[in-house]
Amino acid sequence: MHHNKLIFAILLFAVSLPLMAENSTKADGYTIHHNAFSTDTLSATVAKAYGIQRSKNRGMINISVIKDKAGTTGASTAAAVNVGIKRLIGRTDPVELKEIREDNAIYYIGVFGVVHGEKVTFDISVKPDGSGKTLKASLKQEFYAN
Repeated sequence: MHHNKLIFAILLFAVSLPLMAENSTKADGYTIHHNAFSTDTLSATVAKAYGIQRSKNRGMINISVIKDKAGTTGASTAAAVNVGIKRLIGRTDPVELKEIREDNAIYYIGVFGVVHGEKVTFDISVKPDGSGKTLKASLKQEFYAN
């Protein structure tokens, strides 16, 4: 299973790179990295390993919280993470997140349904372990199911 986690983490990073224009938010000594994409871009092996349905009608959000440390790329930090997906029809739905730990990396992923051409806004709140502050971030994404 350890090998699958490494593959998953690498794939999440590789798949999301072309889809994001540095999707991150800096706040109070932390960087929140956030991106979303269709689950059909995951390999069948990775999707099966994590029980994720591959589909153009399923989206996935990936969030990581990095504590900024001078002279380094920072340290992955556990956090209480909540995501609401705001749809054009005005409804906001919570996204259930799953924490994944791989060596020193911590990711939070969630899967949700989408329709072709849907533009959504993700409202993200993060409370890093050991911090008394809740940090906010936002991500807008359009999904294409065809």
